[in-house]
Amino acid sequence: MSDTTFSHFADLPLSPAVYRAVRALKFDALTPIQAQILPYTLANQDAIGQAQTGTGKTATFLITIIEALLKRPFAKDEKRYLGEPRALILAPTRELAQQILSDCRELTRFSDLYNLCITGGADFDKQAEQIHKRPLDILIGTPGRIIDWVNKGVLFLDRVEVFVLDEADRMLDMGFIPDIKRIVRHLPKNTERQSLLFSATFNTDVMNLAYRWLYQPIFVEIAPENKTNQAICQQFYLLSEQQKMAALKQILSDKELTKAIVFANRKDQVKRLYDNLRRHYSVSMLSGDVAQEKRERYLQRFKTGEVNVLVATDVAGRGIHVDDVSHVINYTLPEIPDDYVHRIGRTGRAGQTGISISFVSENDAFNLPALEAHVDQKFKLSQFEFAQSDEAAT
Repeated sequence: MSDTTFSHFADLPLSPAVYRAVRALKFDALTPIQAQILPYTLANQDAIGQAQTGTGKTATFLITIIEALLKRPFAKDEKRYLGEPRALILAPTRELAQQILSDCRELTRFSDLYNLCITGGADFDKQAEQIHKRPLDILIGTPGRIIDWVNKGVLFLDRVEVFVLDEADRMLDMGFIPDIKRIVRHLPKNTERQSLLFSATFNTDVMNLAYRWLYQPIFVEIAPENKTNQAICQQFYLLSEQQKMAALKQILSDKELTKAIVFANRKDQVKRLYDNLRRHYSVSMLSGDVAQEKRERYLQRFKTGEVNVLVATDVAGRGIHVDDVSHVINYTLPEIPDDYVHRIGRTGRAGQTGISISFVSENDAFNLPALEAHVDQKFKLSQFEFAQSDEAAT
């Protein structure tokens, strides 16, 4: 089948409920990964997709799942049991899982499918109530909490028809593979389910897992023309550690800034930034130390514009899909080069332009060569121009 067979959603053999949802979302032309994978996955084939964030992969696997479930409805006399999902999507972070749920609700709005997101940090009793509310169709979650519920005998994965592993490279980095292996042992055999795996990068470990868990998958690689979005103006400034806070405050006071995400590598750095900025700016914080309920509330405040500065770690930053972020500021350069691509990809979304600003101090400089090699770009380092003479003040 040629990858040029389909170019628009209208070309695909979609059920009326899905096509109606797609039209309501104003989806028209297929992205490259959708055009290349959907013809196969809609025909129930397993697939491995390599694509960056923002390429339409979430809609790709959600449409595949929804179509599979709608085309195989339960017979009226066929008994269904609570806690038995028909599809399982695993994501590495709570925020990404919540974002997938949000997209899933949009795409199932004209059907009767029941979708649920289960992650760590949320109340067990409330989750149990949701699991037992009605027969479950699509379950989205982080590996640790899913295996918790399986071990408690509340979730049963032996009826899963479609299994999706999103951001497999990130799962490896975060040490989730043992949990995922336990989950896979509870699933039907790979010949008795459809399996899809997506990853921004592929190494030997990811490929070994893919070929162990998938059955005769097709492999689709969408090589980005540029690793980083050309609509993003990337700026790098040489600063001492002592100068960073003053530079950050000057940037955040710029009238051109509408919404900004400030990234730091560690939870303690995020907390310190938040404490320092909250006296002067409307700011929220996302890190692993913030309770899940608060994280959802803080992210919602940022999305609605109630606050316009968000301070986050990479783990928390993965699921942030906000179209009007004007600035991303790397207070510390990430240690994993691909995290830089993900960070700055929070701006310049949905056809907008964006600005990414990275601070390079004596503590960050050693991360630069790997970063430049990863994005195949040589960065121009500039001196930061302070508006006042008290540049070292924090």
